[in-house]
Amino acid sequence: MIRNVVTGRLADDADEETSRRLDEGLAGVAGLRLPGQLSMTVGRDAGLRPGGWTFAIVNDWTDVESYRAYDADEEHNRYRALIGGASEQISRVQLELPDPA
Repeated sequence: MIRNVVTGRLADDADEETSRRLDEGLAGVAGLRLPGQLSMTVGRDAGLRPGGWTFAIVNDWTDVESYRAYDADEEHNRYRALIGGASEQISRVQLELPDPA
C-alpha cells in the first residue's frame, strides 16, 4: 500500500482569489475517485497549534501502479496546478506501508 501525504502553505499575504483557487483545487482532489484508491482525506489546518501548514492531502493506494496512475491523471493534474499556483510551499512524501490485514 502507498500512502501519499502532501502539505502546503499559503503566503501570509495571500489574497481572497488565491485562497479561492486553493479551495477549488482541494475540493477537486477530494472528489476524485480513481482505480486503486483506498481513501482520500483533504482539508485545511484546524489551527490548533501555531506554525502549521495551510492544508493537507492524504490518500492511500493499493500499490505503486495505482499511485502512479493518480499522479499522471489529467483531472488530478488540473487540480494540482490550482493548488500549486496558490501555494507558497508544498511538501510531499509517499510511504510504502504494509497492506491492511
